[in-house]
Amino acid sequence: MGKRIEFRFSGSGGQGIISAGIILAAAAVHDGKYAIQSQSYGPEARGGSSKAEVVISDEPIDYPKATTPDYLLCLTDDAFNTYGINADDKTTIFVDSSMHTDSIGKGSCKNVIKVPILHAAHEINPQGANVIAVSFLVGYTGLVRRESALESLKEQFPRFIEKNMKCAEAGFRFADELLNK
Repeated sequence: MGKRIEFRFSGSGGQGIISAGIILAAAAVHDGKYAIQSQSYGPEARGGSSKAEVVISDEPIDYPKATTPDYLLCLTDDAFNTYGINADDKTTIFVDSSMHTDSIGKGSCKNVIKVPILHAAHEINPQGANVIAVSFLVGYTGLVRRESALESLKEQFPRFIEKNMKCAEAGFRFADELLNK
């Protein structure tokens, strides 16, 4: 890889955004890469804004924050309005397909891809949007092995393996469908 790849997950508190970042960072470590995860969230336990950043590299990481994310995932309109509107031209932005943000695809946001993450979570496991999201990103980017992401997921949520494996399958399927278009 040689360079740093930056991810930013964003949504509202309670959607598991921070857990998604932890899962991705741990998967990168399983693959022998350097990874660091940072997070921020509002004072509300649920409903406030939430953000997790993951930086992955084959070399030691000198700065722990995402400065210009290569990949940005937004699960809410507020998250998109906060983090997506001023995204860099090189940033690929993934938004939930249920979002009604009028500015998607306008301005500097040229690389916007809609993915039905929340709908799939509602069908499979209402608490599984984060698992679908991180699995989708792993499948789409290929930056870490799918097996490493699944191992990380099992470590993070050992009590919910069956439900989470179904969510992971959905995320990987969305990535495969998009890549095979």
